[in-house]
Amino acid sequence: MGGQGCFCLRFFFLILGFIGFFSTPAEATIKKYQFDVQVKNISRLCHAKQIVTVNGMFPGPTIYAREGDSVLVNVTNHAQYNMSIHWHGLKQFRNGWADGPAYITQCPIQTGQSYTYTFNITGQRGTLWWHAHILWLRATVYGAIVIMPKEGAPFPFPQPYRETDLIFGEWWNNDVEEIVKQGNQMGLPPNMSDAHTINGKPGPLFPCSEKHTFAMEVEQGRTYLLRIINAALNDELFFAIAGHNLTVVEIDAVYIKPFTTQSILIAPGQTTNVLIQANQRPGRYFMATRTFMDVPIPVDNKTATGILQYKGIPNFVVPLFPSLPAPNDSNLALSYNSKLKSLNTPNFPANVPLNVDRHLFYTIGLGQNACPTCLNGTKLTASLNNVTFVMPQTALLQAHYFNMKGVFTLDFPDRPPTPFNYTGAPLTANLRTSLGTRLSKIAFNSTVELVLQDTNLLSVESHPFHLHGYNFFVVGTGVGNFDPTKDPAKFNLIDPPERNTVGVPTGGWTAIRFRADNPGVWFMHCHLELHTGWGLKMAFVVENGKGPNQSVLPPPKDLPTC
Repeated sequence: MGGQGCFCLRFFFLILGFIGFFSTPAEATIKKYQFDVQVKNISRLCHAKQIVTVNGMFPGPTIYAREGDSVLVNVTNHAQYNMSIHWHGLKQFRNGWADGPAYITQCPIQTGQSYTYTFNITGQRGTLWWHAHILWLRATVYGAIVIMPKEGAPFPFPQPYRETDLIFGEWWNNDVEEIVKQGNQMGLPPNMSDAHTINGKPGPLFPCSEKHTFAMEVEQGRTYLLRIINAALNDELFFAIAGHNLTVVEIDAVYIKPFTTQSILIAPGQTTNVLIQANQRPGRYFMATRTFMDVPIPVDNKTATGILQYKGIPNFVVPLFPSLPAPNDSNLALSYNSKLKSLNTPNFPANVPLNVDRHLFYTIGLGQNACPTCLNGTKLTASLNNVTFVMPQTALLQAHYFNMKGVFTLDFPDRPPTPFNYTGAPLTANLRTSLGTRLSKIAFNSTVELVLQDTNLLSVESHPFHLHGYNFFVVGTGVGNFDPTKDPAKFNLIDPPERNTVGVPTGGWTAIRFRADNPGVWFMHCHLELHTGWGLKMAFVVENGKGPNQSVLPPPKDLPTC
């Protein structure tokens, strides 16, 4: 759990008994947590610095719950920064007040203030995660969410002997917020991270890091479940374990048809559950992760490692190193993602919308806007349909709920203003974008198809997109320009993967479908923190329905104010 290298199940019931209270097994339980946001001195890579943590832990504490439970997390902010927490992948039905993105569904929790996130876990089980959703504070403020199935409901795969969380992150030797501030002042990307981490630890390939190495002990012949989370701010990551295959059984808290692979690809925001069998010669084996980047953009390409250690093997045995994919292996990335398919069984159906009420086409672009104080007189920006999103000063959900004027407009374009050859030769002229807090209104219970198209404005690049408040089905993906006449014929409408975060391939497109049955204001953004900060984001206003349980719930009394 966290960076401690303990197996989650060992302490599972102990922790639940300590922080929850129980009724009869058939009834839902209320789980209560206290999150104290506080600054702590920590050392990595021979550098000591202060970081923002929850309860002094890095990564933060794991939330344990069961499908059907209610969860109350009281967040008290003792840090110098305003804070908000997002429960990534939880649908928060009618309850955007608990979703967490600052200035979208709530004003942030100010220093010295508290806010209790209260939500139900309905129809979801598996691995999700939580993280800060303001500035770049999720660099250190993040942790796992483990949702067990309902009492008596088995996994649809072999029961593991034990399980553990693996959370991938990034580490900067200097203060992250200062680094970002410097980059913004120059109009350029901030310095990249100095290391990747596994459960907060970079591993022995880095200086001063022998003691900062995550290790898990396994017993010969046993099967283990790894709950893998990519909490990195800006990097898609490959992951492999020397000598051991990985059987992928779940993505983004949705079971999938199991398949076996030597390595996985996981984008920021995504989760992946894999089974491993401890069936190799007893020894020590490196687990390793490094960046996938298939265009010449500078990234932190250093390899973070942990150790899979068979019981009884001494620590002086040198671990074997895995064969990781080449950092630019885009063919492997595409083939890996093509293997992800929903179970689509009677117990776990794939309810793919077959008829579409609303077709949306969003182009993803980088741009340059004037900035007289910046280094080159311009600053880098990002946009959807040429709109660079401007963060409001009032939370959008409050503005929507209380019908406040002047906070946002409902004119986000359904398609780009000017069609062009999106993935042709790089476009380096006319890179200005329009600025605005523009939202898209969606009718309640309507079905939506959204095609996200990468473009060669400055450079093509892979982008992981996260939609708050919903899962969606990834019905199609391809390289090049989306063809609205030919490509839909190839869509998978039988067993497409269901997720909350999807990678749009470099110089390509991804098509998703969802039913807009969750009223409220829901953020959609690139989960690369760099691009989000540059404006690669928007929000949907999903209207209330006419039924009694089809409207946004009233806000809680302790909702923070701006």
